[in-house]
Amino acid sequence: MGYEVTLLTEKEMAKNGLDKFEAIITGVRTYNTNDWMSKYYNKLMKYVEDGGNVIVQYNTSSRVGPVSQKIGPYDFEISRTRVTDENAAVKFLRPEHPVLNFPNKITSNDFRGWIQERSIYHASNWDKEKFEPIFSMNDAGEKPDEGSLIIAKHGKGYFSYTGIVFFRELPAGVPGAYRLLANLIALNKKKGF
Repeated sequence: MGYEVTLLTEKEMAKNGLDKFEAIITGVRTYNTNDWMSKYYNKLMKYVEDGGNVIVQYNTSSRVGPVSQKIGPYDFEISRTRVTDENAAVKFLRPEHPVLNFPNKITSNDFRGWIQERSIYHASNWDKEKFEPIFSMNDAGEKPDEGSLIIAKHGKGYFSYTGIVFFRELPAGVPGAYRLLANLIALNKKKGF
């Protein structure tokens, strides 16, 4: 995608100012496997307040690896909800949102050719005044769920939580997943929304 990537280990988080990063994306299950992340909550939220962009990929909510620390600027929980049909219909709840429009116009075509599943460990019980759900999707016979991608403006920046399975789609070379991730990364770059 043309980005220079810096791996932020605990040592890097401690010594680096975060303002030099266009976006910070946590790996899957980061908060399940790195207790030290809780020490950097305030630093990450200050980065967002000042115009940064934090994208948290899914974490699990289970007895094996529950998330005990606060992740985002506003309350939400992590459910066990998933959409396992890679061809499940995706409804766009906020077609005007910048994540669906810049730099790429995201359409239903961007959800073609996905592999294995759509999304896992959705957000639930989020602060409805602060977070905006972007998509609704479900497996056959299940009720629609809006927790696959929630986004909040916080100060001058953005915080996103997503269960969308980028970790499967990017290695498979799915163009729509790349386009959507590029838009998530660019959230704090588009003016006028």
